[in-house]
Amino acid sequence: MKREAVPVPIIYLRLRKQVGLPAGVPIRLGDVARILAAPELESELLRLVLVQPEQRDGNLIVIDMLQVISILRNRYPGQRIEWIGEPHVLVEMIRKEKPASLLLFVLVWLLLFFGAALTIMNFHADVSMPEVQVRIVEMITGERDEHPYLFQAAYSLGIGFGMIVFFNHLFKKKWNEEPTPLEVEMFLYQENLNQYVVAEEYKKMQQAEAVEKGS
Repeated sequence: MKREAVPVPIIYLRLRKQVGLPAGVPIRLGDVARILAAPELESELLRLVLVQPEQRDGNLIVIDMLQVISILRNRYPGQRIEWIGEPHVLVEMIRKEKPASLLLFVLVWLLLFFGAALTIMNFHADVSMPEVQVRIVEMITGERDEHPYLFQAAYSLGIGFGMIVFFNHLFKKKWNEEPTPLEVEMFLYQENLNQYVVAEEYKKMQQAEAVEKGS
């Protein structure tokens, strides 16, 4: 009579894309990955330390899936490891931030306010907007008014309202769940930044391996 094959225990891993941790704390497997394993093993895996960050590592650390698998194979040689999803995770070591300076905030706000105002004014000057507004008022009323203040006030309010609708944001208030154009641009910028950091970290890892092989 044939014996039934004993199933090999399996550890399923799925790395997160990016995580933030307080600076100085050890990076554990539970911080950077979702784990599915036997209940008695899962809690131990969550506490498993992968990296103990040092000052020279900086605030951005890339953990590769092969690095995680190597640690798990050495620690649990009888376990089968199945990897799903991302090949690496970017860990940001977050240091305690200093309180924002009110003076710096006011200076930046004034810079942005007057910079945006000058941009709009220069654009209107380039396209001869005052003459266009005079002509529009003349077409509507049949009379020429060299200073259509009422129309210009309504136009100015319309620009502000249009910006609020376009950016889908007023202070902390959002009109719906759609991301704002600024949020989309910030997301794309962060994605490109992460890709660059990961590429640079892999380059450093390859250089370190080449030095070790050479020595």
